[in-house]
Amino acid sequence: MITLTYLRSFRLGTFAIFDFVLAYVGVYLLIPLLNKLISPLYHQLSHFQWMLLVLPLSIIFHLLTGNVTPLTKQVLDPSGYYLLKIILLAMLYFGLRKS
Repeated sequence: MITLTYLRSFRLGTFAIFDFVLAYVGVYLLIPLLNKLISPLYHQLSHFQWMLLVLPLSIIFHLLTGNVTPLTKQVLDPSGYYLLKIILLAMLYFGLRKS
């Protein structure tokens, strides 16, 4: 039987590949529901825009829940990881930009 620990053992550096895949697949399946939730406040987002927002939103939710992951640590590090921060800001901008 495959366990969660085994699935999370496959890594790319310090990041578990399973976590990224699960986040992207989960958001992809929830896009119709997510668009209904934001429709009173914002225009509907495309599938591509939602895929861009997965990482920035996951960092926000991890911070709100107090779950500090390796990616969250890198984002909060004030003295480094500038390329990561620029990429995440670009993902957030293009994910929320109106077409």
